[in-house]
Amino acid sequence: MSLPENSPNARTVASTQSEMTEIILPNDANTLGNLLGGRLMHFIDLTGAMAAFRHARSHVVTAAMDHIDFIQPVHVGDLLILKSSVNRAFNTSLEVGVKVWVEHPQTGVLLHVASAYLVFVAIDDRGRRQKVPVLLPETPNEIRRFADALRRREHREAETARRKQEQREHAGNDSPPVTR
Repeated sequence: MSLPENSPNARTVASTQSEMTEIILPNDANTLGNLLGGRLMHFIDLTGAMAAFRHARSHVVTAAMDHIDFIQPVHVGDLLILKSSVNRAFNTSLEVGVKVWVEHPQTGVLLHVASAYLVFVAIDDRGRRQKVPVLLPETPNEIRRFADALRRREHREAETARRKQEQREHAGNDSPPVTR
């Protein structure tokens, strides 16, 4: 990386790491006693935003939840542990990875239950995009996640371009049928 670690325009992945723990209560669950997927997504968004905020040191807004895997159910009474860190910083946006575990309160056994990637945009007090500091990956795992984040961003951009092209091709074709 070109910037020294002590530069005010650079941050390490470790400096962005955030953790949140929640106990799952009946109000968080469906009729089967399992954590609602939307509630889990809310927890993921909060934990991801903490990491993005730590990196940007400014307001951040969620731009995308790029991917989420629900691996195991979470039950009422379980402890939910969410950990997040910034994978890559771009110009005004950041990709954050969030990994979620459940801890069975009586046994202490941990199970990986979900993972997600989110994109946040840094904004100022007037809601305008603002630049974010450079991210300095240090470990082999951080370097791998840094490279993977660029590939996911390229995929998101290609998908956005494809959808825009599809909309242009279908413009005007959505009018209601003429009736007599």
